[in-house]
Amino acid sequence: MISEQRKIVEAILLVADEPVPATTLAQVMEKPRAAVEALLEELADSYVSEGRGFVMRRVAGGWRLYSNPECAPWLERFVTSHKQPRLTGAALEVLAIVAYRQPIARAEITEIRGVESDGVVKTLAQRGLIEAQEQTGASPSLFSVSGSFLEAMGLDGTHELPRLADFMPDAETVQDMEEKLSPGA
Repeated sequence: MISEQRKIVEAILLVADEPVPATTLAQVMEKPRAAVEALLEELADSYVSEGRGFVMRRVAGGWRLYSNPECAPWLERFVTSHKQPRLTGAALEVLAIVAYRQPIARAEITEIRGVESDGVVKTLAQRGLIEAQEQTGASPSLFSVSGSFLEAMGLDGTHELPRLADFMPDAETVQDMEEKLSPGA
């Protein structure tokens, strides 16, 4: 038997266009936050154990329903007619810079990349992946990743980003590459 509280949470999460914090659900339901948190955890676990076509995850400071990853092949067939344009290499590069160095000014992004990045920053902001932080006075805008970015990446916060060191070659690998690429090698 589905409880009234469970139905309420499911209905809200179905119509929400962004992750819903437990505090918001607690206010709407007029229930203690701890009770709502427990209900959310219970729901998330039950969807997995029941093998449902959807799962519930905590992302970007709230809760959201997602399709079950096991259904991916059928979902791919279903959504192939509605493709989002992919991000360019430059856009991915700027997005990574902002994600790892936020808050960061546009000029710093350009300095790191070595090429003018205003157009890419504008595109990412228009797509809702980064956002300018409110600044006072004549100081330049600082950019950070948005909640939409966190949601799209399935992250609760930037603290969940993988460590960059895990993707960097070690000193021995760099030396080997330099030897192979040096003239006369």
